[in-house]
Amino acid sequence: MNIKLYKVLAFKIVGPHKLAVSFDNGTSQKIDFSPVLHGKMYGPLRDIKLFEQVRIDPEVHTLVWPNGADFNPAMLHDWNSNADDIQRSAEKLDQVSI
Repeated sequence: MNIKLYKVLAFKIVGPHKLAVSFDNGTSQKIDFSPVLHGKMYGPLRDIKLFEQVRIDPEVHTLVWPNGADFNPAMLHDWNSNADDIQRSAEKLDQVSI
């Protein structure tokens, strides 16, 4: 199995809950996170002030937020082709009680 590893190099806030994300392989994605902001981890990111505190973790090279939310760089890289699956997974988080 060939697993591709990506690093987030840069991002820019381009709208409410939207980021343009650049990767180490020269590609970029414009991502609208609003459909996946559900559950205990991602739900708080609906607060735009918290969402805009996004940073790049220097060790794992992905987007992270102060509340501990993050996304796998490969998921970010392939976001637009997997958006429906990502949204369904996020909605399931609302249904799970811990």
